[in-house]
Amino acid sequence: MSGPLNGFRIIDLSAMISGPMATMMLGDQGAEVIKIENPDGGDYVRKGANRQGGFSAGFLNNNRNKKSVAIDLKTECGKAVLYKLIKGADVFVQNFRPGVAERMGFGEQAVRAVQANVIYVSIAGFGFEGPFASRPVYDPLIQAMSGLTTVQAGSDEERPRLVRTIVPDKTTAITAAQAITAALLARERSGVGQHVQLSMLASVVSFLWGSDMGSQTFAGHELPQQSAASFRDLVYETKDGFISVAVMSDKEWNNLTIALNKAEWLQDPRFKTPALRDKNINERLALIQETLLERSADDWVALLEANNVPCAKVLTRNEMIKHPQVEANNVLIEYDHPHAGRLRQSQPPAIFSATPAEIRYGAPALGEHTREEVEKLDFSKAEVDDMIASGILGTPEAAS
Repeated sequence: MSGPLNGFRIIDLSAMISGPMATMMLGDQGAEVIKIENPDGGDYVRKGANRQGGFSAGFLNNNRNKKSVAIDLKTECGKAVLYKLIKGADVFVQNFRPGVAERMGFGEQAVRAVQANVIYVSIAGFGFEGPFASRPVYDPLIQAMSGLTTVQAGSDEERPRLVRTIVPDKTTAITAAQAITAALLARERSGVGQHVQLSMLASVVSFLWGSDMGSQTFAGHELPQQSAASFRDLVYETKDGFISVAVMSDKEWNNLTIALNKAEWLQDPRFKTPALRDKNINERLALIQETLLERSADDWVALLEANNVPCAKVLTRNEMIKHPQVEANNVLIEYDHPHAGRLRQSQPPAIFSATPAEIRYGAPALGEHTREEVEKLDFSKAEVDDMIASGILGTPEAAS
């Protein structure tokens, strides 16, 4: 047995990032994931830049541990193939705009008629109701509408800023993977499947609420405008690079003054208590920054660590992949992909002692498993050959 989800079968019609990343996580944990793609190009992420061996890095990093079956779902014959693949599946995932799956013939009721206890998963951008439900959506739009851009700016008065990674897509993916697992657990106990709906907008608002929406928490007593606690972040420049220093408790503040040889800060009336240090945060952080310019990053990290002050060097991406802490915990893995060559990727982060997750195979070529999977159904080889020849089914050979 490999992976805690070994034995579960997922039919995945999702594309781009939110759905594919979610199903990849489940595939890493042992589920069999059948990725359904259009024979005419497949998932749009396949077309991304930074390519090797015909594969984009973005596709490789969101679609490992999957099989690709390419079907033209606009044809009745193609729909019949998909219905047969759905039979016996545990999960069906789609992230079309609301109403599209129903118009295509793969809404919840149609799928449930084939597999009654399936977990049917719908992922939307803005949600399933309301004036924005049918609008096209991309990550920056969700960052804008959710409030994330103003959180990133630090204040309502400042120019909003995008987070430089696709937080809405990835937050939604993690939320979806957890929800699918929970729905499977509920079905194991009750025998009943259900419809799991989630949106990128709701996922990000939920993600933000625990730490960034305190001023909106007391209903009827919202702050009229979000003011910044500080316009400085906790990244400091040193003589030769950058470090992060995070001091929360009185003990850590005391330790910081020792490490920086600034005992006089303990007597400064602006910094006597945590509340005063918070009130005078800009002045406090300015003093810390001024001092940290005097030495190198390595010198400061050594001094701060010796005095039990939480700190870390700011690493570039190339520095991170070689860091001894990353190496010691096997955060990354290298393996050979049959087309793209040697790959480096993150390991599945959750470590299971009895049913370890693993990377069984890399991301598939478009239609790589079409023949293999369709021939398992009640089609003759001649019928499969005819569907490939007519373009209803796609294989790598047919595409070349």
